[in-house]
Amino acid sequence: MPERSLQAYYPELARIGAETRIEVGGILWHELLVMRRAAAVLMAVSGLFAGAAAAEIPSAAVILEVLVPTLPGQVALAAPPRFVLMEDGTLYVGGTRGLMVGKLEPSELKDLERRVADVRKLPLTGVMTVGPGKERRHLFLKKGRPLDMVLSGDPADPPARVRALAALVTDLARFQHPSLRPYEPASFAMSAKESALSGGCRPWTLPESLAESVFAPRIVPAKGHGDWPTGAVPASVCLDDKRYVVTFRPLLPGERP
Repeated sequence: MPERSLQAYYPELARIGAETRIEVGGILWHELLVMRRAAAVLMAVSGLFAGAAAAEIPSAAVILEVLVPTLPGQVALAAPPRFVLMEDGTLYVGGTRGLMVGKLEPSELKDLERRVADVRKLPLTGVMTVGPGKERRHLFLKKGRPLDMVLSGDPADPPARVRALAALVTDLARFQHPSLRPYEPASFAMSAKESALSGGCRPWTLPESLAESVFAPRIVPAKGHGDWPTGAVPASVCLDDKRYVVTFRPLLPGERP
């Protein structure tokens, strides 16, 4: 996946430097401009939009992230992607906290690949308008020449020239398939921020160090995770004399945050 930055999602922030502190749902976050070949660590702006944390997902042919409003107290970056299609036809459909996994039949995979090929015939750029409004989506298409696009607007009312693109992202965002079943991740990307949510807090009972997850996500095993919340729903944690907001984003097989 090509490199991405916060400014690609929010052009109005182009003048904000790497040391800027941004408030997200009442929590101050640093924009970490640490690029990888596959992706950037994306720090979302305020609670207005949700964005799954950019990551490297091996063998992913299609990735759709829907940047939608989050509920108060949620952490947008910890939500899984809305739709991921692997090259072998395995698919993942994400929600606020977790994912479902399934697999397309060969004929279904060919049909979807044909739709993607039709979209590739359009005059595409890195930023596309698919309708009116301020909605944001991120679409990555790998097969052939990789395409990494930020889509703005409501695809329910698209311009004629991008109807195939709008129809594709609409269908992927609400994708259903009879093979889908709950996905049990082998690991999570654990992130921690020293801050406090309203209400109480729970003691830290896991073996991983919170301090090591403050500035960058840390991969931790799902086994032994217990009843800690996952995805965009954070945990309010007390440790010594400090308070933390902790999230566990489910990772796909081989994914690196």
